[in-house]
Amino acid sequence: QVQLVESGGGLVQAGGSLRLSCAASGIVFSINAMGWYRQAPGQQRELVADITKGGNTNYADSVKGRFTISRDNAKNTVYLQMNSLTPEDTAVYYCNAAPSESLLRVGLVLDRNWGQGTQVTVSS
Repeated sequence: QVQLVESGGGLVQAGGSLRLSCAASGIVFSINAMGWYRQAPGQQRELVADITKGGNTNYADSVKGRFTISRDNAKNTVYLQMNSLTPEDTAVYYCNAAPSESLLRVGLVLDRNWGQGTQVTVSS
């Protein structure tokens, strides 16, 4: 099993920045892709960014040019640098992992329990 713990959320004004972190533990050798999802009230959870062990990245259109995903394979940690935040970015942010990008994108993730997530609130 894989467990993931997110941190780094908070309250920020529009235009501000936050950096999220997510540390993985457990059977980490099974991890190739890691990603950040978010879920706003009343909406479905969406994948906003993902990254492979080799460093290939993908972003949702809504965050391209503003968010940057990175990872430290030695620490089994993934980061999300969020710049130029808007109120529409307000959500609970979760990370998860999968053996491949394709599995990550369809939600077939290694931590089926999902973590607590970290709240990001952007005020206007």
